[in-house]
Amino acid sequence: MRNLESRKYGIIYFIGLVSLVLTLKAAHLQLFSTKYKEQAQRTTLEKSQIYPSRGIIVDRNDKTLVYNKPIYVISVIYNKIDPKMDTLLFCSLLGIDKETFITNLQKDWKNPQFRKSIPFVFLNKVDPIQYAIFHEHLHKFPGFYPEQRNIRGYPHTHAAHVLGYLGEVNQKIIDNSNGLYSPGDYIGQSGLEFAYERELGGKKGVNYILKDNLGRQVGSYDNGRLDSMAVPGEDVKISIDLELQAYADSLMINKKGGIVAIEPSTGEILAMVSSPSYDPNILNLDGNRGKGMTSLIYDTINRPLNNRAVTNRYPPGSIFKPILSLIALQKGTTYANRPIFCPGFYRLSPTKVQKCHPHTAANNVSAAIMHSCNTYYFTMIRELLDLYSYKKPGIGLDTIVSYLHDFGLGSKLGLDFSYENKGLIPNSSYYDRVYKKEVNGWRSGWILSLGIGQGEMQLTTVQMANLAAILANRGYFITPHLIKSYRSGKSIPENFKQKKYVRIDKQHFTPVIDGLERVVTSAATIAYVPGLDLCGKTGTSQNPHGKDHSVFFGFAPKNNPKIAIAVFIENAGFGAQWAAPIASLMMEKYINKKIMPSRKYIEEKMFKGILMENSVEVDWVNNTINPQL
Repeated sequence: MRNLESRKYGIIYFIGLVSLVLTLKAAHLQLFSTKYKEQAQRTTLEKSQIYPSRGIIVDRNDKTLVYNKPIYVISVIYNKIDPKMDTLLFCSLLGIDKETFITNLQKDWKNPQFRKSIPFVFLNKVDPIQYAIFHEHLHKFPGFYPEQRNIRGYPHTHAAHVLGYLGEVNQKIIDNSNGLYSPGDYIGQSGLEFAYERELGGKKGVNYILKDNLGRQVGSYDNGRLDSMAVPGEDVKISIDLELQAYADSLMINKKGGIVAIEPSTGEILAMVSSPSYDPNILNLDGNRGKGMTSLIYDTINRPLNNRAVTNRYPPGSIFKPILSLIALQKGTTYANRPIFCPGFYRLSPTKVQKCHPHTAANNVSAAIMHSCNTYYFTMIRELLDLYSYKKPGIGLDTIVSYLHDFGLGSKLGLDFSYENKGLIPNSSYYDRVYKKEVNGWRSGWILSLGIGQGEMQLTTVQMANLAAILANRGYFITPHLIKSYRSGKSIPENFKQKKYVRIDKQHFTPVIDGLERVVTSAATIAYVPGLDLCGKTGTSQNPHGKDHSVFFGFAPKNNPKIAIAVFIENAGFGAQWAAPIASLMMEKYINKKIMPSRKYIEEKMFKGILMENSVEVDWVNNTINPQL
């Protein structure tokens, strides 16, 4: 007990001694030593952020698509401005007038985005020489801070919708970023810049700098122990083939619509085109973006900011017939060599018929696909809808829909992109709502237009291209994606490597793919390319508001396919007129690297075709585009 008691008092004495020493030291520093007082009077501590370089983006062949351009900006903290500063000198150093000075300082202080104690950008895009000279006089203008930032530059005018653009963060983003972003920061706002913001953006660093009472830098605080380096963003290689993308852009001049090309074996998107497009340099942050954005937004006729490849949804038309064939074969409601007589129409009711175009007999599924026989597919879908009971077509419809979900329809595919429309695949609940006033419910005959890809069914162009990839792969797809690899070696997401299978037995693909081959060799022969073994299907998507849309999807070669594609051109008429030749030219260009002389006339026709308002005149000799008056 005595030992414990003596230990207790020993600990108390020790703590008391340490406390006395610390108190005396503190008293010495605060009451007797003038070293830190003088340093505090001489200096102030300033926290300076270091902005990282944003990751660059290259195409699948390492051609640069996006790089960084340095710009110089002047930021300001309103509360730290010296009211007695030499405004005249300040303006002359930066080459601005006093009116600009006043305007740039005036903010809506009721808006939470602006606070007098938080820095905001006072002047963007300062000339490098002016920036250097201003930096020398910086101590005369407390509250103003020069910074070097990076904006995006684009060596090519292609893939604007794919790449996206940067913009300044708003207060909501700042509040939700857990300190990651601050006023004046830039962030990806669309496309890949948005989808891979965290990877491309990097991580900011910080410097703590001591300044004297005149605002001049004295040195780093605590020998830089609290400083941190900026971490550059990841360099990203994407799956786009720049040459193919540029070729597609040329084919789509003066046309509205979208093109998506996919490598079937990997799901990598080789080209994604939305037309009309725009030069991505218009929206870089070099001081002219506001004017460029306004011009694009107010073009309400052509809507160039709209990404028609992933946003717009359309009736697929006859390209849906091969998919319906697979489902019917799988469910056993038809068989590959089944003939269905077509008298030139299909009778929907005693008083109503649906016409079919003239063709020779559709003696099997392959011939029905080749001839695109509407009667064949009205019969096919009606049998599927009435499979369980003609009074309960909803059960049959939901069975079809469950298979379509396997094909990636009716929901988002999961692209690595800023936005993707899920399209529309109506189920029994949808039609229960549409026909809720019908006492005895609805019947299969009322929705037969789904069998030919019309009615309420709507797909995006990327979904159509994915259907072509599934056919090319004979039953599976990998989620279409734009990321190919990171320069650092970091692995891409696992879901962009996994095969997703449809519930269709492999043998059912043979008659369907044979039919797709016969479309090109015997029907839409304008798409035929000797030696390419191209397979595809044309479609005409009905448009109640104007001229019908031209559609095509397909793949090549037939065996071991290298490319699957979908082309959708608005208000262009039959699929064989525009969509099919454009798709075939792209597949030929990608596989053969050139267009054979016998098909040059088709290429020239596609280049020069004008299918939209506000067209442009193209000088193909000098490869320039001029507005057509």
